[in-house]
Amino acid sequence: MSPSALQLELSLVIFQASVTLGIAGLFLALAATYRKRYFGIWGGAWSVYALRLAIIALFLWTGNQNWLFWHQVATGWTTLLLLWAALVFARQLPWDRRYYLLSAVPVIWSYIAIYRIQNFLWAALPAVLFLSLVTLWTGVVFLQYWRRAASKGAAVLACAFLLWGAHHLDYTFLRARGAWVPWGYYLDLLFELAVGGGMLLLVLEDQHRGMAALATMSGDLQRSLRPADVVTAVLERPLALPPVVGCALYEEDAAGALAFRGGSGVCARWDQTALAIAAPGNADAEPLLAAPRDGVPLVVHAWPKAASAPDGLIAPHPYAAFLPVFMGERPAGTFVIVARARDPFASMDRGFLRALGQQIGAALQHAELYAALEMRSAELARASTSLLRAAEIERGRIARELHDETGQVLTAIKLELAELERSLVGAGMNIDAVDRARDLAGLALESIRATARGLRPAVLDDLGLIPALRALAEDFAGRTGVVVNLSATPLPAPPAPEVEVAVYRVFQEALTNVARHSGATHVDARLAPDGSDLLLVVQDNGHGFPVEPGANAGAGHAGLAGMKERVVGAGGRFQVASAPGRGVRLEARLPSGANDA
Repeated sequence: MSPSALQLELSLVIFQASVTLGIAGLFLALAATYRKRYFGIWGGAWSVYALRLAIIALFLWTGNQNWLFWHQVATGWTTLLLLWAALVFARQLPWDRRYYLLSAVPVIWSYIAIYRIQNFLWAALPAVLFLSLVTLWTGVVFLQYWRRAASKGAAVLACAFLLWGAHHLDYTFLRARGAWVPWGYYLDLLFELAVGGGMLLLVLEDQHRGMAALATMSGDLQRSLRPADVVTAVLERPLALPPVVGCALYEEDAAGALAFRGGSGVCARWDQTALAIAAPGNADAEPLLAAPRDGVPLVVHAWPKAASAPDGLIAPHPYAAFLPVFMGERPAGTFVIVARARDPFASMDRGFLRALGQQIGAALQHAELYAALEMRSAELARASTSLLRAAEIERGRIARELHDETGQVLTAIKLELAELERSLVGAGMNIDAVDRARDLAGLALESIRATARGLRPAVLDDLGLIPALRALAEDFAGRTGVVVNLSATPLPAPPAPEVEVAVYRVFQEALTNVARHSGATHVDARLAPDGSDLLLVVQDNGHGFPVEPGANAGAGHAGLAGMKERVVGAGGRFQVASAPGRGVRLEARLPSGANDA
């Protein structure tokens, strides 16, 4: 080899060794960051590969055959490390001490190839062939992962390793003919850079998917706090990750036992039988679902099918992560993610999985508090309804007493005064005082009757809701001159008494507000059934008033606040829409028969 050719090849070897060391550093950094074994093994493989290149440089510089021996040894060790990394990545293969014996194979073969076999082709071909096959195998592993996880990074790695494995095969022929320099080094550099870029893309892609799933789940959980919606979001959202095929949620009861809360995907059929799964390699260990109680997520790569579990329940999906779920400091259960690729969150560290479990626990805790709040609100609504019902009953009793007893007494007084007046007229006496007393008795009687009508509108009992509303509208229009257009759809069944009173009072108060404040000349009202609800809408063409977005209906207006209190107390919803110059629109929606107990 000429000095210029030697210098060119040495510079290429040194440059490739520098690039290889950089890629080794990349994989070692990924191993330190994500605590994944295969990253560390690949980092070791690339480090030995860089050492192999350094030995090539020493052999080219000195021509010493001993360096060629160590080059062969380094090639064999690189091959074994690449094979081991691929097996760990693809199958999570555990370490066996017998594998140490394999490290002696490259040393023995290198001694035979360098010192016993004098033919370059026969000496180099087995090592190169083994290195090529292992590189191709690694490419197949990433190809399979790409098919399962739809990862672009895995596709780049698969192409790089497959092409590089095929390229290794031409080493012996090109080297023997002196045609390896410089194109062989250029291709090696291209494939190494593709491997480094593909791995970075794989990691970033996995991170993006994991963070997107976490962010989307967070959004799903914030949109609704109802327990059923929270559980659905927790179980369904991780299925958006391509490797994930199922999720299951187990919650602890008061006694500390885990109970199946729900599942999605392949875990939808899980039940208590899934609790029989034992930890890998230890049939006597406690169930895996109890393992994360210490707060550390448990990632399982080869968990066996339990004898008591339904056939096919677990075996086809051997990869899973068991996430501890805590509500505050209290262990609340376990969340299981099952995947068809190595890890459900391939490059995520356990800190991420722990954060996911904590978020699920916080969501479940919020849902629990929300359910308790809803229950308390329902109890308050029932109590308020009972109070309103009791108040209406009492008002009806008082109205009847005023009408039947006090009214009758005043009527009798009027009759007595009339008889007294006739007697005084016959005797020729002054009857002015009697006239005044009879007029006062009449005024008292009318006042009592008006009070009775105010306490309980008798027209509701006599005519029913819709005729009572029509009578109210006609009376209001006659007194104020405001045109009232009432559209009422016949009701399929009479509403509950407190609902009838609430609708009547809201319509009455709405008309009163029109007369007092709005300056309206026209009112449109509509009463109609809407599903199981009763809907009352009142719209006027008056002055209106500003309503802040999100403000409570009736805030700052006593009449509106009273209407809202009455509607909400009957289990309904009350809304106000208004703007200056656009009138006021009131909407009261009440459950027509919900309170018939």
